[in-house]
Amino acid sequence: MKRDKYDKIGIIGLGYVGVPLAISLSKHFKIFCYDINKSKINDLKKKKLPFSYNERFNFKNTLFSYNHNILDECNIYIVTVPTPVNKINNPDLSFLKNATKMISHKLKRGDIVIYESTVYPGCTDEVCVPLLEKYSKLKLNKDFFCGYSPERINPGDSKRNLKNVVKIVSGSNNYSKKIINNIYSKIVNTTYQVNSIKIAESSKIIENTQRDLNIALMNEFSKIFNNLNLNFNEILKAASTKWNFINFKPGLVGGHCIGVDPYYLAYKAKKINIKPQIIIAGRKTNDQLSKWIAKKFIISANKFNIKKNNKILIVGLTFKEEINDIRNSKVFDLINALTKKFDIDVYDPMVKKNDIIKNNRFRFINKLPKIKKKYIGIIFTVGHKKIKKIGIANFLDLCEVNPIIYDLKNTFPKFNSSFKL
Repeated sequence: MKRDKYDKIGIIGLGYVGVPLAISLSKHFKIFCYDINKSKINDLKKKKLPFSYNERFNFKNTLFSYNHNILDECNIYIVTVPTPVNKINNPDLSFLKNATKMISHKLKRGDIVIYESTVYPGCTDEVCVPLLEKYSKLKLNKDFFCGYSPERINPGDSKRNLKNVVKIVSGSNNYSKKIINNIYSKIVNTTYQVNSIKIAESSKIIENTQRDLNIALMNEFSKIFNNLNLNFNEILKAASTKWNFINFKPGLVGGHCIGVDPYYLAYKAKKINIKPQIIIAGRKTNDQLSKWIAKKFIISANKFNIKKNNKILIVGLTFKEEINDIRNSKVFDLINALTKKFDIDVYDPMVKKNDIIKNNRFRFINKLPKIKKKYIGIIFTVGHKKIKKIGIANFLDLCEVNPIIYDLKNTFPKFNSSFKL
């Protein structure tokens, strides 16, 4: 059943993906925003964002609520809820299923449900559509329609924003794909239409899996050349002079995409009797990097009399540069691996103390201490601009003579640190 007009859009899930969508779409449609997090909704009503946002923050024609009844009027639903993994790294679809069930009770003839959450190939057709049909008593492509348009939000990146990235679009049939493409065309410069929802799902999942594997390769290179006492950054610069060398950088791989998406693809592969050896090897390499760094730091620290002073400073807690998000940050794994040996202070100018759950493994400090010679070493984990602005000299003032300085992201490239990835 087709509609003459699609003008009321509901957005379910207000994070890095949902909020930019709401801001952009509110210039063209009536927007109804729903999230289960009451404090987040209250902040948005006060025009306070739950995270750093590089573009101008301006909602038009937008309502916010933690009551799902706000979605009753909608004829388009866009689902941007988290899709994490569980303790054994299998897909956790609980948020996706709950959102889908909730929408199904509101679904009317002619409505369109669009998913942006990252999933494995086939998830929309195999998990979401059956739930929509079961609870709505409606049939796909006869009574309602579906689409999938994978998110490509890159937090902290002011150049690649929602408007200027290519938006992949798919639909459950040509009619829905055309409507969905028309909607996204109003807020992005370029759309790319694909032939099926499964192709759109697959394109998203391999983007981050490819990146994860390339970073894993760089991390393995870093381990090898570190043990050979060779500067890996100099090696990368030399190798980059070849025209087809891809210049990925080593580092801790956290966050909600790169460290998660490969597990979704691996899960689906196992379901079709394919053992994903390379994907899992890359994940294992990246997940174990924190422990490897911690082990090296402990070896370096044995030169100090840590019975008298075992204090160290970790600078950077977020999962990447220029954001305030600490969820899924691998810095926590590094801290956990060091906590039995050291008394740890953590400083990150992008993070507010209220965002830190009380933790007896480290002490979070808002400001750098004025006490000199306090630490035997510092580990720089995230290269925020605010950290670079402080300067290496001011950090060295906080340390004892000949401190252990691990600059994992080459935040201070001119300084000859004890260790760099």
